[in-house]
Amino acid sequence: MAGTIKRIAGPAYIVGTSENIYTPPASTIYTVITHIHVTNDDVAIVTFSLYIGATGAEAVGTQLVEDYSLAVAGSSASSWDYYGQLRMDSTDFLVGIASDATRAVITVEGYQAVV
Repeated sequence: MAGTIKRIAGPAYIVGTSENIYTPPASTIYTVITHIHVTNDDVAIVTFSLYIGATGAEAVGTQLVEDYSLAVAGSSASSWDYYGQLRMDSTDFLVGIASDATRAVITVEGYQAVV
């Protein structure tokens, strides 16, 4: 089924409290996330987690990635990428939290289609 390719979220900071990165648009539309890119734009280490589930929830068992460390460039990983076909329905939120509210920048790409 053909859909509309679009930037789903960001670039924006993943903040220090649970926050929706992606909020579903309507029950008649589903989203397929094809790429998530998170990068550290500072010289200090930052960790982040992403969850799929209810709005603002970081429930056990719903982690896409948890406590991933983005280190200073040159010393370890300074970015994280997801490539795939992650379907998000009208009840699925992408929730993020970071150890610092001004270091981890996220961009989400994919496409949306009518159910």
